[in-house]
Amino acid sequence: MNLFWSRFCSDSQGLTMCPLLLVILMLLGATSSASPPFPAEGSAGLEFVLAFPENIAYYYPFPPTNMVQITALYNNTNVTIDQQSFHTENHMLSEGQSKDFIIDARLEFRWCSFSKSILLIHSTSPVLVNAIYFKNNSVQTALVLPTNRLATEYFVPPVPDIEGTTLSQAIFTLNVTERSLFQLTIINGKHQNTINFTGGDLSVSLKPHDVFQTWVRKGGALRSLAANQPVSVLFGHTCAIRINCTCGQLMASLPPATDNLQKFYIPPSLLGGTEGSVLVSNRNKSEIKAFTADSPLVETAGTVILYRPGLLLTLIPEKDFAGCYMVKAIPDAQCFFHVVVHKNHSDGLHIGSLRLENLKWEPLNGTDYISVVVPLEQNQTVWHSSSTMAVYFVGNKNGTWFGNPAAVLGKTADSQGCALSPDVVKIGEVAAGWRESLQYCRDQDLQLASLPGDHHRRPIHEKILRVTNGSLAEVWIGMRRSSQSGQWYWLNGAPVNDTNWGWGEPGTVEEGQCAMMSLDINKSFGWSKRHCCEAARPFCYRESVLFPL
Repeated sequence: MNLFWSRFCSDSQGLTMCPLLLVILMLLGATSSASPPFPAEGSAGLEFVLAFPENIAYYYPFPPTNMVQITALYNNTNVTIDQQSFHTENHMLSEGQSKDFIIDARLEFRWCSFSKSILLIHSTSPVLVNAIYFKNNSVQTALVLPTNRLATEYFVPPVPDIEGTTLSQAIFTLNVTERSLFQLTIINGKHQNTINFTGGDLSVSLKPHDVFQTWVRKGGALRSLAANQPVSVLFGHTCAIRINCTCGQLMASLPPATDNLQKFYIPPSLLGGTEGSVLVSNRNKSEIKAFTADSPLVETAGTVILYRPGLLLTLIPEKDFAGCYMVKAIPDAQCFFHVVVHKNHSDGLHIGSLRLENLKWEPLNGTDYISVVVPLEQNQTVWHSSSTMAVYFVGNKNGTWFGNPAAVLGKTADSQGCALSPDVVKIGEVAAGWRESLQYCRDQDLQLASLPGDHHRRPIHEKILRVTNGSLAEVWIGMRRSSQSGQWYWLNGAPVNDTNWGWGEPGTVEEGQCAMMSLDINKSFGWSKRHCCEAARPFCYRESVLFPL
């Protein structure tokens, strides 16, 4: 900075900018284009590939009404929906906008070993995708994982016991749809691929964007599949018997295989008073277990799927519990979401901006977890302010049950809402003056922390104590006095209304121009004015990026 600017644009403490320089910097910031932060963990992505296997018998006279629901996480999201040779369309979505897209009926395919009937979705910013497979009163839903979340190995579930479809009195024939076999549908990505099946002595080569189907026999030897490149896998039946001799599509997306022991907590409300079972598969075996309210916990190093008439529901292991989900309602259907959370966190559940209170929590016998079912009338965010949880979407349309694990918006819990990327707390390693601390935080792509509201400060206090473990007494925060007006201000521009000054603070301008925060719980993390050249370690912070509620 030359002498002219140093005379007319400097602050006695080295911070205040002259108006012209500030305008220049604001214009430079406005013309820069930064990519939106990508959710570290969750269901959002930029590229998706999915297929629409036959729904109900091929002789059913009505076409399907298959669709995808797409939700944008950020503004100016351009989405391309490529229905192969049938149709391609582009749409611009805004932050938080959800839109339904009807898929060409010709994309649904009857059983065949190989097919090219796939749907490709590309997006310029992360989106969530749900699929709805719908024909007359046969409805199934699925959470579609982005291609970067797909895997190369999957365990094959055991075929459930279904009266009239898989039990012994049924006459199995491929010519009668409701008495045919279960199927695996493997959807390949954009690379040449080879699939090897264990227990089935089968190996197939797939071209880019191929769909391959194979039968799964009840009690058969097929245990798992391994691919050279990531694939998506569906497990189900074209038209399994439900109730009163009716049949409908029964399908679930399989999760990637794992060899780590996992805990699956199953809320009895998912059964709705009917009988059900759990389909357990791992590297060593697959088995069907009866499910009752007395056995809500399944532990296995593999996959667990809940079965009830009309519904296959992939269960969420405890390690994949998250803080924020998106649940999607289906038009003209009764819709619900089911929540599983630790019993110490029955408070803090939200739907959108509404905090849910007076809920009828149900204990999961023999565990430390509880569950609740809540009606759903429209697309909503479901989040917890202090804990992770499991959330399932379940619906009923004319007696047809369907559902899927809810889409994860944010992995960690956040007191403010759904965090697409969590906040960051960092304490500098070296004690220095306020200006040096400010620069240190900026060098870390962070800011000296601004703490304008009590509702915002309390969870941050807890996080900073975990980071420091009681080893520090005070830290610099991003508050100081203006040398022109003598008024205190936050670096992030927030108004200084809700303050937390200690006893006798903040005093006069002569007593100090910069602010420190106490890390003593007994002093309620109070603030004190200090001379800016005193030495203390900086409290650096980055706010979480929140999804609009």
